Amino acid sequence: MIIDLVWLVPLIPLIGFIINGLGRNTFSKGLIGFIGSSVIFISFAISIGIFLALGADVNKSHEVFLFDWISAGSLHIPLSFLVDPLSAIMLLIITGVGFLIHIYSIGYMHSDEGFGKFFSYLNLFIFFMLLLVLGSNYIVMFIGWEGVGLCSYLLIGFWYTNSSYAAAAKKAFVMNRIGDLGFLLGVFFIFTTFGSVEFSKIFPQAANMLPGDGTIALIALLLFIGACGKSAQLPLFTWLPDAMAGPTPVSALIHAATMVTAGIYMIARSNLLFDLAPMIQHIIAIVGLATAIVAAIIALTQTDIKKVLAYSTVSQLGYMFLGLGVGAYNGAFFHVITHAFFKALLFLCAGSVIHALHHEQDMRHMGGLRKKLPVTFITMLIGTIAIAGLPPFSGFFSKDEILAHVYLHDKVMWGIAVFGAFLTAFYMFRMLFLTFSGKYRGTHHAEEKIHESPKSMTIPLIVLAVLSAVGGIIGIPEVLGGNHWLSHWLSPVIKHTAESPDHATEYILMAVSVVGVLIAIAIAYVKYVKQSHVPVPDEAKRSVIANLSYNKFYFDEIYDTLIRKPLDAISVFFYRIVDKKIVDGIVNGIGWGTSESSKGLRLLQSGNVGFYIFMMVAGIISLLLYTYLSL
Repeated sequence: MIIDLVWLVPLIPLIGFIINGLGRNTFSKGLIGFIGSSVIFISFAISIGIFLALGADVNKSHEVFLFDWISAGSLHIPLSFLVDPLSAIMLLIITGVGFLIHIYSIGYMHSDEGFGKFFSYLNLFIFFMLLLVLGSNYIVMFIGWEGVGLCSYLLIGFWYTNSSYAAAAKKAFVMNRIGDLGFLLGVFFIFTTFGSVEFSKIFPQAANMLPGDGTIALIALLLFIGACGKSAQLPLFTWLPDAMAGPTPVSALIHAATMVTAGIYMIARSNLLFDLAPMIQHIIAIVGLATAIVAAIIALTQTDIKKVLAYSTVSQLGYMFLGLGVGAYNGAFFHVITHAFFKALLFLCAGSVIHALHHEQDMRHMGGLRKKLPVTFITMLIGTIAIAGLPPFSGFFSKDEILAHVYLHDKVMWGIAVFGAFLTAFYMFRMLFLTFSGKYRGTHHAEEKIHESPKSMTIPLIVLAVLSAVGGIIGIPEVLGGNHWLSHWLSPVIKHTAESPDHATEYILMAVSVVGVLIAIAIAYVKYVKQSHVPVPDEAKRSVIANLSYNKFYFDEIYDTLIRKPLDAISVFFYRIVDKKIVDGIVNGIGWGTSESSKGLRLLQSGNVGFYIFMMVAGIISLLLYTYLSL
């Protein structure tokens, strides 16, 4: 049975990493690109076979055991993979979108001298991401979790000779470690509570427990902290915008389609535990909503095209967490899928623009590119409409499903979330208009060299554009004549299904959302097309709110003042006082005392035989005296 061959899915990209890693300096770029892309395509083909076999199988869950990995006392951890509806969908997203990004990278990175190293890193990332979603226990998941963190560090800092890029990679690594510590502590408490880290043993026990248990709440909180780090939620979100330092395909693969959704996947996988902790769910909803709004406001004033998309990613992840917090696991995961399509598309379109403009990323120096980059423009328009949430594009269905469940949970939260959707439409069309409308604002010399990207880059754009347009078909709600295939598909994994509003209410909610989006688009059109407004570079000319947004609410500066500088001061104190004066003082003092005492003792070695006889007799007398007194 093909499901039993699931171990090949992560193994083949690992082989690609080894081959390209060893041959990075000897293989031709064509061969490296072929190997790197082929191994992902093979994994994708196997994943399709697994998905089809699972769909035809009555038993929707299979655990494929490979070997016993760790056995210590009562702790038994096998290396085994879980193939079920949730992991099967993730396999298709990771390998399918990953394959398109590999193809795109052949054209985008062709002139880079680190071409072979780049593809080996991409293959390694795919391996760890597949390990993360396939693990049948929290330890295997954690190995993949840490692995994608490592690959993120390597890929963000790929151009490490640039000190700011290297600093961005370190920032991502350190901030992810904060969340990872929470995840690891959560796993420790899981083992203490359930006596196992295996999903198949934990979840049946959890199903018999009552909501509100303190230990379960602590476990859910720690797992959520882990998810906050990996999926860039407040307050651990500042690493993701800085991660745009990596090559654009990295942004598309890691920070749009796969790695940053690992936190959502982990919570969806652990949905039984989170349902037992309603207070933690409420916290998740609040943090997700706050993240969505804060990131959207910051995106309103950014001028770097990749930074706009980065904050858009943070905001969309916030909506996914909002859905998880109100119990809409299906809706949140639906948005993971559609977001993978349109955000990967948008990042790759941004890369196509950057490639055409010779690495220019500032939208103030763009404009008028619609006719010069027709394929990029059309595909980016589709991605922008999808993320804005206009029907019948994919983002409309997933976003409105989350908003509908939020409405039933809390009307105030729904109103704030709709405002966030309004902001999303505005800043995304602002980006589109600044990039493609009006006249070109760069130099005449640069304008003459603008050209559409090669087919290796535009074909993946077209495929992702089609998916962004029609991807919502898997989750059409009953109110629109569908049966929400995705919800039925995930039912063996996600037992709890959030309540949906009645049809009349759902129509009204959809209408409000669509009208808000259309108003936002109209405002953006008037300001950036009709009035040809271009963001001002002078900070003094911006309003106070615009400056706060442009400077990202000074989160980095606040963290620098409250965390980094005090830690640096403590480090300096321990170095200068504790380390150099106390520790080194004791060590050096012992050495000095030994040296000085030896100077006195060496005088006893006089070479006078009579003195040696005298000391020997004195020693004998001392021993006899000691023996006598001790009786």
